Amino acid sequence: MAGGAALSLGANRTSWAAAARPAAGACKFDAWPLWDAFKTQFLQPDGRVVDASSAKMHSSSEGQSYCMFFALVANDPKAFEAMWRWSVNNLLGGDVAHNLPAWHWGLAEDGKWRVLDKNSASDADLWFVYALLEAGRAWGRADYTADGRTLLANIELRETAVLPGLGKMLLPGEYSFAQANALWRLNPSYMPIPILRRLAAASPSGGWNEIATNTIKMIQATAPKGFSPDWLAYQGSGAAAGQFIVDPIKGDLGSYDAIRVYMWAGMTPADDPLAAPLMRAVGGLASATNGAAPPPEKVITTTGETSGSGPFGFSAALLPYLKAANQTKLLDLQRQRVETLQKLTLLPEILQSRRPPYYDYVLTLFSLGWIDRRYHFQRNGTLHLLWEETCPHVATR
Repeated sequence: MAGGAALSLGANRTSWAAAARPAAGACKFDAWPLWDAFKTQFLQPDGRVVDASSAKMHSSSEGQSYCMFFALVANDPKAFEAMWRWSVNNLLGGDVAHNLPAWHWGLAEDGKWRVLDKNSASDADLWFVYALLEAGRAWGRADYTADGRTLLANIELRETAVLPGLGKMLLPGEYSFAQANALWRLNPSYMPIPILRRLAAASPSGGWNEIATNTIKMIQATAPKGFSPDWLAYQGSGAAAGQFIVDPIKGDLGSYDAIRVYMWAGMTPADDPLAAPLMRAVGGLASATNGAAPPPEKVITTTGETSGSGPFGFSAALLPYLKAANQTKLLDLQRQRVETLQKLTLLPEILQSRRPPYYDYVLTLFSLGWIDRRYHFQRNGTLHLLWEETCPHVATR
């Protein structure tokens, strides 16, 4: 496989930064120091995104797809290309036409670097498609557009289902989520409304607007105290037929998965008819966050009982919601927490003992990139990119 063994992430630090910039005089745009820091800590030169905070140094389809999106926001086509090629070669078995990306890749017990779990993760798959379609548009890459459409067709075929009494929904992966007795397990953080809108534009017959509407129904039904659970279930038969219920495996916990629900809610364009009901449904985390104190790490969603202190990534994920809700004072205090703690992770004495927290960095890139208007989602799901305002490109809207 193209990935090979894990490489030193400190290597080629300056080469990545140089490669990210277009030729002198081509265009002018602000550098994105947070993205450059992320690449230094988590991105190998071959395009593998490594969770360096994990002892196993594994990679995931989530990391690859998210970071392709960040590379697009940063106008970093070289990093984007490397990440996509690594993903094709290692997660898709070199065959975009017939495979979905495996979600988990790393060092196996036999000492070989390879796929550890071939099941797919549909949130990553949606972000792959989104990044490819928007990169194809913004950079004039017909090959990216074609790959995105091919992958989208496979998602529609293998990762969606029609649930009785509800309609079409996105399953969390290809296998294991449609269970016995007409029960389906779902993850509300997997379906950002702007992404679903973009897929609807690319595939009008794919049912993505229906999935968007059903996503709001799901969140409204499972957040009685304003908190979204990490996982939930839908019962298609029996006494609870047609109802969303507590997940039989993960229970009614909201934490590291659900934190993204609040972030996606804040990023949903205000003129989307689903934006206002979504914001109303998930106001619990903002209400439970006081001043500069951390948001709660965990919540029992059926009762609203909170516990623990969330890492700085939780504060970052809350920022778009606070901005959309015009909670300016809390927004400023939580941003200060994010920036202070993120910078601490890069101190030389800290790096000697531990790597920066991968997931916190991902949430911070999404959030601060949006807050600082490096990108925003338009009503139809397409991106408005800050660099497109000054850089020549072949995109047509």
